[in-house]
Amino acid sequence: MIKVAVLGATGYAGIELVRILSSHPEVSIEFLGSKSFSGQKISQVYQNFEHILDIECKEIDLDEIAKCDVAFTALPHGASKTVIPDLINRGLKVIDLSGDFRYDDIKVYEQWYKQEHSAPELLAESVYGLCELHRDKIKSARLIGNPGCYTTCSILGAAPLLAKGYAKTDNIIVDAKSGVTGAGRGLALAYHFCECTENTKAYKIATHRHTSEIEQELSKLAGENIMISFTPHLIPQKRGILSTIYINLNQKHTTEEIAELYKQYYKDEYFVRIKDAGQLPETKHVAGSNFVDIGIVVDERLNRAVIVSTIDNIFKGAAGQAVQNMNIMFGLDEKTGIDNAGFYL
Repeated sequence: MIKVAVLGATGYAGIELVRILSSHPEVSIEFLGSKSFSGQKISQVYQNFEHILDIECKEIDLDEIAKCDVAFTALPHGASKTVIPDLINRGLKVIDLSGDFRYDDIKVYEQWYKQEHSAPELLAESVYGLCELHRDKIKSARLIGNPGCYTTCSILGAAPLLAKGYAKTDNIIVDAKSGVTGAGRGLALAYHFCECTENTKAYKIATHRHTSEIEQELSKLAGENIMISFTPHLIPQKRGILSTIYINLNQKHTTEEIAELYKQYYKDEYFVRIKDAGQLPETKHVAGSNFVDIGIVVDERLNRAVIVSTIDNIFKGAAGQAVQNMNIMFGLDEKTGIDNAGFYL
């Protein structure tokens, strides 16, 4: 059995991770870290775990965590990089759900996160944990920067056109919408029920941190520096992300041709489902699952591909992808523990 610690276990991404791991056939949950709920059983904090998991939450104890094989750090941005070096030095594998270890260039991280990185040597070593693109590196990694939710949805939606040279690389637009869980469990006026319900709003236009993460990965796929226009929106639902991506094509192609390109590109990827030409995905098709659903329409008047990509932001966009990374790192079938249909309702 793989002995697991989850730090930041009581946030939305953390508790989704605990929920998935609690039924994973190859995992034993040994440590749940929570500063806010230290001393309380996880089944008291989240009563859906009653009769399922009664481990007591504790403040971070490196000596106790060191008995584990892998630690998932679902801590706030900036906090992860202060604890992860100690975990690595004690021989653990680490999968970090914050933004601290997702970047190839420390200057890009410091520019977008407005703080110095305290472990640049580990940032240089970490692997960007987008399983469908970096599986070979993930297998031998000891530190994974688990991708963000908007980024997973958007990168996988755009990847085939850029990797195969079908796209013009200027003027790429990503228009993305997220459920409120994407903002985390912390309290803020903008996320109160009366502020969110029956309301849709754009935010952080041209300044959202995930812009840089998307650009990093799309640039590697295209073999040149890519800049995108990224606009996130908050929508009145709990979970789910839907990204509509606009990419101009460099030659004439039909919807059927581009859909076939996507099917071939992802033909070996279980968790990526490409719709037939004329069909489009919806967030309820993927909610509660690790699947990425993608549909494509070519606007022949403009010679532009419009790609619609959708995921569950706290499953494939966080916890489910983290477990997928763990499965790869420990030589398991990567579907183990996350091979379930979505909620739909």
